Amino acid sequence: MYRNILVTGAAGFIGFHLCKKLIEENKFVIGLDNMNSYYDQKLKKSRLNELSKSIKGKEKIFSFIKGDLVDKEIINEIFVKYNPEVVIHLAAQAGVRYSITNPEAYLKSNLIGFMNIIEACRKTNVKNFIYASSSSVYGGNTNLPFREKNPVDHPVSLYAATKRSNELIAHSYSHLYNIPSIGLRFFTVYGPWGRPDMAPMIFTKSIFEGVPIRIFNNGDMIRDFTYIDDVVEAITKLINKPALGNRNFNTNAPEPSTSWAPHRIFNIGNQEPIALMDFINTLEEEIGIKAKKSYEGFQKGDVKSTSASIHSLKEWVGYTPYTSIKKGIKDFVEWYKIYYNLT
Repeated sequence: MYRNILVTGAAGFIGFHLCKKLIEENKFVIGLDNMNSYYDQKLKKSRLNELSKSIKGKEKIFSFIKGDLVDKEIINEIFVKYNPEVVIHLAAQAGVRYSITNPEAYLKSNLIGFMNIIEACRKTNVKNFIYASSSSVYGGNTNLPFREKNPVDHPVSLYAATKRSNELIAHSYSHLYNIPSIGLRFFTVYGPWGRPDMAPMIFTKSIFEGVPIRIFNNGDMIRDFTYIDDVVEAITKLINKPALGNRNFNTNAPEPSTSWAPHRIFNIGNQEPIALMDFINTLEEEIGIKAKKSYEGFQKGDVKSTSASIHSLKEWVGYTPYTSIKKGIKDFVEWYKIYYNLT
């Protein structure tokens, strides 16, 4: 239905894969990224080069703009020039641990940047605003699996607090200006072209280099690792199904994931959480090298376990993740060997 789509964070992990998928579907895609140095810029440039290969013969349907979310002038120019029908806002300052040492970066990108984007959506009558939240918003909650109806009022990192703030801002704009908005709580996304600051990339690099893996909380952790293709599949399904107001919303007993306003929150997970040590064992088997391990204590801002209930998303768009951990790690390691010339 919608063809004119703005993707922020287009050179990022999820943004790159999403742009590639949308181009394959002949959507007109505007990609925005500031190409910052939070992690290796070479990897971001390589992703853009890969996108360039995918648009051969389709050059007119992809435009890339280098710009920062906090630059309101650039954001407004993009919206006026391209008039996107759908905005998929994935750009953010990522990383839980980094937020402890560099808090200002999160306030600028995740709050001021978010406001600039949603304000531009308001001014140009965007039909569907989809934005990245995070499983980290569940914070101190230990009631597994995490459900969107759970309270999320106790974040344990500034990163999580900014993501929860995004959800609240988006809801208020949905209420005030009738902007259909969907917040996506991603659960530990991994796969080819992944982020170097995330555990799968860090572990794999360490194994190949013979460097000990730093295993926090002495390995007593559980994560709902979710493969990138499943995440992209969910987002593409949501593009043509904007949020609607819930006519049966009970204001006497408000349920956090839905609203009278056109705003929804969805978990995107694999729904098959795995012990961290089992994930590492599967990596070792696929790589064919035994990892050296350094067991350490619990880290500030971290959580022991994550597990997603995906019932709401399945009900809304028929989402079912299909990539097993074994298959996902196999494909990831194959890409890693090729990209880093280890074959």
